[in-house]
Amino acid sequence: MRLLSSFLLLSVLFAAGCASNKPAPAWHAEVFSEESPFEYRTPVSAKALCAVGQRALLSQGYQVESSQPQAVRGRKFFQPAPGHHMELGISLVCLPTPVGAVLYANALQTRYELKTSTTSAGVSVAGMGSISLPWLSDKDSLVKVGEETVADPEFYRRLFALIGAMENSLPE
Repeated sequence: MRLLSSFLLLSVLFAAGCASNKPAPAWHAEVFSEESPFEYRTPVSAKALCAVGQRALLSQGYQVESSQPQAVRGRKFFQPAPGHHMELGISLVCLPTPVGAVLYANALQTRYELKTSTTSAGVSVAGMGSISLPWLSDKDSLVKVGEETVADPEFYRRLFALIGAMENSLPE
């Protein structure tokens, strides 16, 4: 009996230890602040600002997926190492203000890895059992392994600096 209770206690402690490795929810660290690295203010109109944002993305090799008068979405693909793939998607939303417009930018980075899977075939004979044999083909596929919002203020400073430089070349 003592051995059984010791085993149960160790099992509970092990399970509790595994549960403590779980990361805290992301919203616990979320801070809502009036200061935001995701916005850029300018005296030009919202429509003109989104047009400049679209040209800025195109000038950096982004594929523009959708463009509306007040919203632009683009993405760019990267392969930092063999078997690893990244996609960076940027959304721009331009809203009018009493003195011009504000541009809100949001970038989402998605990571993929090349995974190989081997298929196997099974044969079952009544009365004798079953056997599983490896199939002679391997399948490679890209599997999403992570996705996160880019929160680095320096990334957005560089984006807004390019937009500001291109905005300054607009005809008056």
